[in-house]
Amino acid sequence: MGLVQQYPALNRPPAPICSVCIANYNGAALLDECIASVLAQHLDGDIEVIVHDDASTDGSISMLRERYPQVELLASHENVGFCVGNNRMASHARGEYILLLNNDAALYPGALETLVGAARASARPGILTLPQYDWESGNLVDRGCLLDPFCNPIPNLDPKWPQVAYVIGACMFLPRTVWNDLGGFPEWFESIAEDMYLCGLARLRGFPVTALATSGYRHRQGTTFGGNRAEEGLRTSIRRRRLSERNKTRTMMILTPGLAMWPLLFAHLAALAIEGLVLSILHRDMALWREIYLPALTVPFREWTVLRARRSEVQAERTISLTGWFSVVRWQLRKVAMLAHYGIPKVQ
Repeated sequence: MGLVQQYPALNRPPAPICSVCIANYNGAALLDECIASVLAQHLDGDIEVIVHDDASTDGSISMLRERYPQVELLASHENVGFCVGNNRMASHARGEYILLLNNDAALYPGALETLVGAARASARPGILTLPQYDWESGNLVDRGCLLDPFCNPIPNLDPKWPQVAYVIGACMFLPRTVWNDLGGFPEWFESIAEDMYLCGLARLRGFPVTALATSGYRHRQGTTFGGNRAEEGLRTSIRRRRLSERNKTRTMMILTPGLAMWPLLFAHLAALAIEGLVLSILHRDMALWREIYLPALTVPFREWTVLRARRSEVQAERTISLTGWFSVVRWQLRKVAMLAHYGIPKVQ
């Protein structure tokens, strides 16, 4: 692991059923409720908890060592981002199953029992999640997400629609063997949309992506990265939007099956260019164009060789039909719907 210092857990379980992996960066104020919700879970077997600290400066490491000696701590010497942190924990994990859990989330009682039970009852291994509830209001946020044609997430609220396009990395559960088969998160994404990519890759290979109808978790949406909530209007950050638009473009190019990718990509780029110009003009800030939209628009050209090679590799292993791929796509424009409901987004 090179630039990681390991602090072994006290009484480390020899053969855990589930490894709960918590990525942390400056989350000392959040970790208590997160870890407590995991330690309160009951399984017919052991649970191990692993935290990857991403070079925090808020005393997270000392707090974890003092309060939670039963937690396995991987302390990074440098900030490496969400993808690398989760990949490190998964490599370190020994459980039959892995649960990726955000430090700003907390499991409901019985959550792990529900996930493990569903996984063992399933005819085919795959990726699972629980209903997500807003931390403050307690309102249902989603049961996994569907997608519009341009890889914009659409929250699924229907308990009768368990098969989804992807589940967010704040609460992602899967067998460790499936994680290893998929290769984990793409570290070149840095952060944002890595969950969309991994779930899309799983679906292409025939692994179901399922949102369960019972139990759940609470989540302080957007706490760890900014944005991601619509409170009195849409608010986001330049960095979040830059990573999101770039990585969604990459995801579309690599994962969309067949010739359908080309018209969707051209329409996506045209819509993105219009959005970027209009938003920059309305905010009177061309930094939005330069720092968010231009990098996303040039991705297909700057990264063409790499993306084409990756696409060929991924599509060669596809086992589902074109119809199966688009079964979780809704032919609506998510951004237009959000614009009509909330107005022009504020970008900081």
